[in-house]
Amino acid sequence: MTRHQLFAACFFAILLVLLYQIAIIFRPFLLPVLWAAILAHVAFPLHGRLTVLLKGREIASAMLLTLGIMALVVAPVVFSTFLLVQEAGNAYDDINTWVQTGGVKRLPDTLSKIPLLGSARAQQQVAKFIGTKGNLEAFFLQSAKALSGFIIDQLTGLAKNAFMLVVNFLVIIVTIFFFFKDGKRFVQSLYQITPLEETHKAKIFSRLDQTITAVVKGIVITAIVQGLLAGLAYAVLDVPFPVFLTALTIVLAPLPFGGTTLVWGPVALYLFWAGPTWKGIAMLVWGAGVVTMVDNVLRPLLIGQGAKLPVLFLFFSILGGLAAYGLIGLFLGPILLAILLTAIQIYREEYLSEQTPPPPT
Repeated sequence: MTRHQLFAACFFAILLVLLYQIAIIFRPFLLPVLWAAILAHVAFPLHGRLTVLLKGREIASAMLLTLGIMALVVAPVVFSTFLLVQEAGNAYDDINTWVQTGGVKRLPDTLSKIPLLGSARAQQQVAKFIGTKGNLEAFFLQSAKALSGFIIDQLTGLAKNAFMLVVNFLVIIVTIFFFFKDGKRFVQSLYQITPLEETHKAKIFSRLDQTITAVVKGIVITAIVQGLLAGLAYAVLDVPFPVFLTALTIVLAPLPFGGTTLVWGPVALYLFWAGPTWKGIAMLVWGAGVVTMVDNVLRPLLIGQGAKLPVLFLFFSILGGLAAYGLIGLFLGPILLAILLTAIQIYREEYLSEQTPPPPT
């Protein structure tokens, strides 16, 4: 080994050790930084327009956009938490009143109004359970109290972990600001040090930009459309707290399993129970036939066409990303899939361009 090769080997060994140590130090902040990168990437075109309006003042534009994002995140979280605590208490009071006024004894008649559950056998079983055990009232009260307690306990747990939540939120806000301010320079530096040929780097970075934009727009737009469609039904059918339910529908819409059904499903059961029956049927038909179908059609359409990803692989990348990385895996899964497909395309173009002759017959 020559002296130059020895120095190069030592340099790269030291570099790897330093990268490993820095990765350990930065690991607690990885998820907040990824969220900040996604948000900044989506809002960066707006940063460019705002910078032009402010006559080239990038720092002022970055500060205004960061404050705007902070307001859009903090206000809904505080409002939703307040409503959730309030509704947990109201739900327990309503169930308590229903039990005290003989709602349990009227349960067989109420079940008769619900499709499938309204059969004579179901009514007999419920009447028998009430008549023989006589503890269904206590069961409902205990269940309602347990549910309210669970919600309050979870919020209390969040309050106990408020320090880490605040730290992560501050990391996201500060990182977004610097991504707006120095984002172009960060990307240019990363582009320069990437050890690939120029054409390969251009393809990968272009595909990465295209995929992030398509994934974020597809997930966000689909969630908003589903939430608004479900909220329209909540308002028309006179469901209590339609604004809160609409916001909750938008939040849960990106989940591959359950999604909006976790909200409009219980709402449909509530409408069957509260009556009239046609409202429950209308909610069930609207939720399954319109709200859910929007997710099955609009999201693959927006992401698949924007990112040019096969729908089947896109579906598995979303599910796998969610299982491996949590909520942010909804974005990371399709992004990693797009980079892999780009690498495969480069391999085919560079190394399989010359077709091998067919085997002799």
